[in-house]
Amino acid sequence: MATKPSIFSSPSRYVQGQNAINELGTYLKQLGTNPLLLADDTVWGLVEKPLTDGFESEDLPVNRIEFEGFATAKRVDDLVATIKEHDHDVVVGLGGGAAIDSAKAAGYEAGIRWASVPTAASSDAPTSTLSVINTDKGSFDEYRFFPRNPDLVLIDTQLVAGAPEQFLIAGIGDALATWVEARAAAKGNGTTMNGGHPTRAGAALAELCWDILWNDAFAALDAVRAGVVTPALDAVVEANTLLSGLGFESGGLAAAHAIHDGLSAAEQTHGLQHGQKVNIGTIAQLIMEGADTDELEDFIEFTTRVGLPTTLTEVGISPDDTDTLEEIAKAACTEDETIHNMPFPVEPHQVVEALQVLETTSRRVREERGLPEPKLYVAD
Repeated sequence: MATKPSIFSSPSRYVQGQNAINELGTYLKQLGTNPLLLADDTVWGLVEKPLTDGFESEDLPVNRIEFEGFATAKRVDDLVATIKEHDHDVVVGLGGGAAIDSAKAAGYEAGIRWASVPTAASSDAPTSTLSVINTDKGSFDEYRFFPRNPDLVLIDTQLVAGAPEQFLIAGIGDALATWVEARAAAKGNGTTMNGGHPTRAGAALAELCWDILWNDAFAALDAVRAGVVTPALDAVVEANTLLSGLGFESGGLAAAHAIHDGLSAAEQTHGLQHGQKVNIGTIAQLIMEGADTDELEDFIEFTTRVGLPTTLTEVGISPDDTDTLEEIAKAACTEDETIHNMPFPVEPHQVVEALQVLETTSRRVREERGLPEPKLYVAD
């Protein structure tokens, strides 16, 4: 029986820079002449003027739909109907993951091109060939996979500098998992999200992403707090968005994101950012795989100082609530979850145990290294 090939995939074009939103029309004009824009009111208030000016110079119409809430199956179906009714030839998700995931799914279903325009570097979703579809209440529903990446990803670093710092922090949490998962997937015989085996290129980009974040994360957060673009912020934006996106998709996911999906099934975590939950999954994966003690403890200290949760308590879950932990573990270990890319078999009881140990380990490290007591992260 033939083995699966290794597959590397990427967006057709990635554009990053200060005030890049001004040029969106220029790049979209290469894809179509009747774009549909998805953006909530907050995002639209930030981008309307420069975007509209750029569209006018390219003689493109400004067709915007107000997009609030989650990316759900019904929302996608409704968008497909709108696209077909008005003959749109490219759909653009502006802002956060819900709009971007919806644009990708609707673009594919409608048979047109699609573009991702994140206004914060809060996850690596914009570059990928998949959408995360949620229920109406925000729980994970399904992944939808597409045969190609977005035709365009454009991110304006000045918008990132002006966004709340918790978005960049969440992106760092998501991106830090990329190398931890890619190296685990490389040891096993798993399948990446694009249907092939991990590539060396994907793993190399994942490791570069990790190195940039350990070097530049704090300086990048300083830049966001000052509202300015610096080389450190530019590097972290690229790590969070491009390197993490290519790294996870062509390097492989493992336990960290599966545990994120399990955590998302717990009502207590609804509304918390993707990267906040992923960070809990990364620590649990490091525990589960018997990572070097210094690496585990340094990771807990680093991510605590960045501003990410490192205990269950901080995401609203009691380590003594075994019923909830078992629910999380069961969801993380379903047949099609990425936890099975780990280089050893994983059963739900191992996830429960890792989460319980996570609480005691993180609390000990915090105390020994003079870090703050755990706090409850309030859902946005």
